[in-house]
Amino acid sequence: MATRRAYDTTAYRYPRERAILALTLVLVLLVIALTATATICLSVVFVLGAVAVSYAMNRAHHRALLAQAREITPQDTPRLAAIVAESAARLQAKSVQVFVAPGDTLNAYTFGLFSPKVVVLHSALLQVIDEDHLRFILGHEMGHVRLGHTWLNSLVGGMAGIPSPFLGSTLLAMAFLWWNRACEYSADRAGLLACGNPHQAIGTLVRLAAGTEARSQADLERVYRLLDAEDDHILGNLSETLTTHPMMIRRIDALRDYASSAEYRRLQALVDQNVAGQGQHR
Repeated sequence: MATRRAYDTTAYRYPRERAILALTLVLVLLVIALTATATICLSVVFVLGAVAVSYAMNRAHHRALLAQAREITPQDTPRLAAIVAESAARLQAKSVQVFVAPGDTLNAYTFGLFSPKVVVLHSALLQVIDEDHLRFILGHEMGHVRLGHTWLNSLVGGMAGIPSPFLGSTLLAMAFLWWNRACEYSADRAGLLACGNPHQAIGTLVRLAAGTEARSQADLERVYRLLDAEDDHILGNLSETLTTHPMMIRRIDALRDYASSAEYRRLQALVDQNVAGQGQHR
C-alpha cells in the first residue's frame, strides 16, 4: 500500500513577518553604510562575536537545564510525550527536545542555534492547564522552531546590536522588537493548528495573562475585561513598541480573525492528517 507523505507547510506565517525582517536587515546595512563608528569590518566582527557568545550561552543554558529539569520522554511521562509527538507531527517540527523546568510562572520558551532545539515548560503550567491548552503552548513554541525564529533571534539580535550612534541603535532595536512581535503572531497561528480548537487557543492566552492567581471562570472573565482595555489608551499602545510581544488583546483578536479564515480551515484539515498518518505508521 502506498504511504502518504506528511503535509509540510509554513503557510501559517504572519503575512508581514518576512517583510519586517527584511526591513530590519536593510536598516542594519544602512547603519553600517552611513555611520563612521560602525565600519564594515567592525560590524562583521561584532556580529560574529555576538553569534559566538549566543552559542556559548545556549550551550551553558542547555547544560544547566539538564541539571535541574526533566526531559519529557515516552518512558517517564508517556501521556505528555504523546502530546509532544502529536504537536511535532502536526507542524512537522523535527529535532526538538521538550523539558519541564521548575518555575512558578505560567511560561514556556524555546532556545538553540543548532539542532536539537529545546522547548522549556515551567512546571506551574502543568498544574493549571488542560491538554488542549498544552497543545497550543507546545505548538506555539514549535512554531518558533519550525519558522526559524529560534536561531534567527540570536543572529538578528546580534546584528541589531551593531555599534552605532544613538539614533541608529534605537532604530535597529525598535525594528528588531517589531519583528519579534510579528513572530509571536505567526507562532500563535502554529499553536492554533496544533490544538485545533480556536476557543481553547484564545482561552490559553487569557489564562497565561491571568497567571497562577486565576482560580475560577469569573477570574478569567475579569482578566479578559482588563486585557480588552489595554489598547484603549495611548500609553498602552506606546509601551507595546518597547516589548517583544504584542498586547495580549491584539494577539487574541488576530487569532480570532485567523480562525475565521478559509486559509486556516484548509491548513487545519491538512495538518490534522499528519497525526492520522503518524498513527498508521506506528
